[in-house]
Amino acid sequence: MKTFFLETDKWDEHCVLEGQEAKHAIKVLRMRTGETIRLLDGKGQEGTFTITEMDKHTVSIEQQEIIQHPKPKAEHYVAIGWGKSVRRGWIFEKAVEFGAAGLWFWQADRSQSKVPSEVKESWEGQMLAGAKQCDNPWIPELATFPTGSKGVMNRAEDFDNIFMLWEGQSPSDILSSEQLDLSGKTLFIIGPEGGFSDAEAEYFKNQGAKPVSLGKRILRWETAALLCLGLAWWKGEVNNAAR
Repeated sequence: MKTFFLETDKWDEHCVLEGQEAKHAIKVLRMRTGETIRLLDGKGQEGTFTITEMDKHTVSIEQQEIIQHPKPKAEHYVAIGWGKSVRRGWIFEKAVEFGAAGLWFWQADRSQSKVPSEVKESWEGQMLAGAKQCDNPWIPELATFPTGSKGVMNRAEDFDNIFMLWEGQSPSDILSSEQLDLSGKTLFIIGPEGGFSDAEAEYFKNQGAKPVSLGKRILRWETAALLCLGLAWWKGEVNNAAR
């Protein structure tokens, strides 16, 4: 079943797909009246709709069934020090595939450029593509923090678990299976290409972030981010299979 996105406030018994979603259905997929599609809103709502009418620019659809998926008991966020765009693009889709609750970018002391003050529309588009590919009804929260480490910690005041991925830790401080088996909201903080500055590392620790390692090797920031999300996703899949 082909999957499309529509903002929550536009859902009704009779809806209309416009813009890129309509263009994709009409010109790329060449869908026809009477076909059934899946609709997502990125906030846990999933629906089955039937195409009732099409023209050059819009697709009219009629509601068949709506499912509201419950919010996951364990939510995992990643706060990444702003880095090079050449390796940043694909992380949006992968974060959706691994069920990330949030993807944040913060201005680090060693960032090579300035983090945008607002989330870019193209980032959201890449995440939507990932959601439609893997049928994930939840889209991660996107946020940027030009104020750096303080902005991250101010936003994370209500989090249950905060880990700072820091290569300077001993082998005994490697991120454990037990630390991934936590309910509530968990934040993984990752430095930029050049790592945390001493001031940032001290600040995060003083604010309650637990320093942990992913092993002896120095991983690129995007590798570390996806490894944290992948391990957390795998742990959740194992737990679900055991029930």
